[in-house]
Amino acid sequence: MAEAPASPVTGVGRRRFLIGGMFAAGSAVAWARKPTQSVDFLGKRKLENIIPQQIGSWEFFTNSGLVVPTEDALSAALYSQLLTRVYTRGDDPPIMLLVAQSAGESGFLQIHRPEYCYPAGGFALSPITPVPLPAGNERLTVNSLTATLPGRPEQIVYWTRVGTRMPLTWAQQRMAVAMDNLEGIIPDAVLTRVSTIDPNRDAAMARLADFAEQLVVGLGASRNVLVAGS
Repeated sequence: MAEAPASPVTGVGRRRFLIGGMFAAGSAVAWARKPTQSVDFLGKRKLENIIPQQIGSWEFFTNSGLVVPTEDALSAALYSQLLTRVYTRGDDPPIMLLVAQSAGESGFLQIHRPEYCYPAGGFALSPITPVPLPAGNERLTVNSLTATLPGRPEQIVYWTRVGTRMPLTWAQQRMAVAMDNLEGIIPDAVLTRVSTIDPNRDAAMARLADFAEQLVVGLGASRNVLVAGS
């Protein structure tokens, strides 16, 4: 007696079973790689206590006057700590310092990146240029740019640390988070921004570089809060 041909429904069922199995396997791999280990170089310490009130020859003056986005539910969820300070030195234009930390699941630091928050405040931005920054025995690569409002040319240097990496762009920042997540790590992230209002870009950048170097070197054993590889 001839064997009955396979039912088309049976073939479809087999394909659905195989596809379902692949989805289940993919879910199992994703679950196995779900980040479980947190890396947080700040821990329970407060930025307010770590960042000194005197940085080199610069002294703390006030906490206000910086360009920051209005806090909303998103920024409150993304940021664990935010420090803003203005430092002065003699007759030099004041230097503004912002340090934002995210120790949550995402490690994202988008809101306080200058290319996000300055245009939201009406500033026009120059192209972002990577520049070397001395930091004791190390030389970091950081971003520099100019943000301009009528009568307010603000020269800016900033950098981000995500876990043990220092990405320069938003895309690199997201990639750094993704790479850590694939290794089962939830990285913390810190953005450091120093700026000053001065139409003379070269003179301003020299002061910002000096301030930033004194800031990093002055942190000593805590410098890994702001920069990687320390």
